Amino acid sequence: MKPTPETAPKDLNRAIVLRPLSGAADVARDGEARLLEAVGLAQALGLDVAAAEAAPLRQISPRTFFGSGRVERLKQQTEELGVGVVVVDGALSPTQQRNLETDTQAKVIDRTGLILEIFGLRAQTKEGRLQVELARQEYERSRLVRTWTHLERQRGGLGKTGGPGETQIELDRRSIADRIVKLKRELEEVRRTRGLQRRARARAGLPAVVLVGYTNAGKSTLFNRLTQAGVLAKNMLFATLDPTARQVKLPSGRAVIMSDTVGFISDLPTELVAAFRATLEAVTEADLLLHVRDIAHEDSDRQKSDVLAVLAQLAKDAGGKSPPVLEVWNKIDLLDAPTREARLRRAQAAQEGAQSALPPVAISAETGEGMDALLGAIDRAAFSATRVITVTLPPDDSGRVRAQIAAAGKILDESTDEHGHHTLRAELLVEDAARFAPLEPVPEDPRQAAE
Repeated sequence: MKPTPETAPKDLNRAIVLRPLSGAADVARDGEARLLEAVGLAQALGLDVAAAEAAPLRQISPRTFFGSGRVERLKQQTEELGVGVVVVDGALSPTQQRNLETDTQAKVIDRTGLILEIFGLRAQTKEGRLQVELARQEYERSRLVRTWTHLERQRGGLGKTGGPGETQIELDRRSIADRIVKLKRELEEVRRTRGLQRRARARAGLPAVVLVGYTNAGKSTLFNRLTQAGVLAKNMLFATLDPTARQVKLPSGRAVIMSDTVGFISDLPTELVAAFRATLEAVTEADLLLHVRDIAHEDSDRQKSDVLAVLAQLAKDAGGKSPPVLEVWNKIDLLDAPTREARLRRAQAAQEGAQSALPPVAISAETGEGMDALLGAIDRAAFSATRVITVTLPPDDSGRVRAQIAAAGKILDESTDEHGHHTLRAELLVEDAARFAPLEPVPEDPRQAAE
């Protein structure tokens, strides 16, 4: 369609953002905060948001997701505003996406596709790019069956590209499957390397402290203040994607290894959680998690719930591993005076009353307020944390070493094989676990396993 005097040329850098609301509960939970988050996601991709609105849904149209009236209005908006991109903060089927693009004459992207694009933009390391590509391929594979409507297309007798009668969808599916296998193989090597790095740190007796939190909660700003690492820290969703680790000295003179991670978000695509397994393993393998919260955000409690849901899923996938969590209430400098004082009193009361094993610490990563209290809390928590180790002892030395382990901690389970080798799992303080770390098995090399 050519622009008319009443319409503007469509710009692929300009977007309209729609946040679907499918019921009263959705409206109550989401409201303005979720719409603003969707706008933030679009802006994180570099889009200029020309308009944004919540879109209540009485029912979902199988053809276009939205009803015909909303679609017609959307078409008019794209023409009047010269918008070339429509962002739908929800999950669209391939058919719905294609029909919306046809009806609005604009590029349409749903929430998962948008987050994948942002991750692709942010990934700087080989590991990050591999994980994003795996997530993208899994996303495409899940949509492939319904994307091809012209299944009658045949590519018979094409030699290497397919056997007689092989449909185009089968060729595409096989191509994606082959790519996924290759990516997973490369990422297994990444996981092994990370496992070796964790093993080396365990032998040094350095607790692993990992920052987690909702995206844009201020994790990278806090990480930079504690480590002077120079990690990109912007008021932008998913500003940090590739994990970074640095040593941090504590008030006692001891040290920990601190890692920054990718931010979590509500409705985090399952493809991303699975693909980022190599990175997210650092969370379940940590000795202490710092849950950084934007305590000034109006939706802070919901964001906390979303983070805890992701942590619970990661723990489930890791066989129940769940490190202790220290809440860090960040951005107290953005609160008005009465709210700020109330938050500080609440944090102080929790610390003095020991209402939880790890009471929250209120800070401002931007101004540095509360850093001494935070470092002290990390010092106490990280070195009272325990670590579960698994060791296999040779027959001639198993009794002596087992006694040492039992004296240092708690043996969880043990067994002896037909050759007399004794395998046991034990829970020890981090410093004690370091003494026995050399006895733990080395992560298997996936290249050797494939031979």
